[in-house]
Formats: sequence, C-alpha cells, structure tokens
Amino acid sequence: QVQLEESGGTLVQAGGSLRLSCAASRSILSINSMAWYRQAPGNQRELVGTITDQGRTNYADSVKGRFTISRDNAKNMVYLQMNSLKPEDTAVYYCKATLRRSVLYEYWGQGTQVTVSA
Repeated sequence: QVQLEESGGTLVQAGGSLRLSCAASRSILSINSMAWYRQAPGNQRELVGTITDQGRTNYADSVKGRFTISRDNAKNMVYLQMNSLKPEDTAVYYCKATLRRSVLYEYWGQGTQVTVSA
C-alpha cells in the first residue's frame, strides 16, 4: 500500500510558476509509475503527465513545454513544476502511484488546489 500527500497548491497569477510536491509513504523505487492528474469544476479528471521508474516522462498536449515532472528517489518525492500558468490550469491536482504486480494497484492522494487568476 502507498499513501500519497500532495502539497504546494495555492493562488497564483497567470504567467507565474508553481511547484507541487507529492510525498509517498514508501520507497518510490518499487513504484512502476507516478502521475499527476487534475480536475477542474464540472470536468472529468484528466492526466497531466507521468514519470516511470526509469525516469521517462510523458505529458498532455495542454501542458507540454510548460510543465515538468521529476522525482527524487532518495526522498520518496515526485514534483510537478508548472510554468507559464494559465487560468485554465485552475484545478485540483492529484498524485497517483501505479504498481504492476500480479494485479494492478493504483493509489491516489487527496489533491491540492491550484488557482490561476487572470
């Protein structure tokens, strides 16, 4: 089992930057992939990007070139660096861990609110 806790969400002006953190309760070396999702009011939760245990990243087109996911294995942390923020980036951001064993396990954090003002 993995417990995840996001932090770093706040109110920021458009064009600004913000870094979100996701703290895992266990070593992330054994976690196959970590991901960031977001959900805006009235919208479905959408994938922002992923990072594998090998450090490979993948991003949604809407954030490509502006957002960067990184991981610190020693601290069991995953980060989402968000630059050039836009009002449409306003959402609750969630961290997810995926473990592929004999079955697939997925764990979610509680989310952190990011609000981008125009």
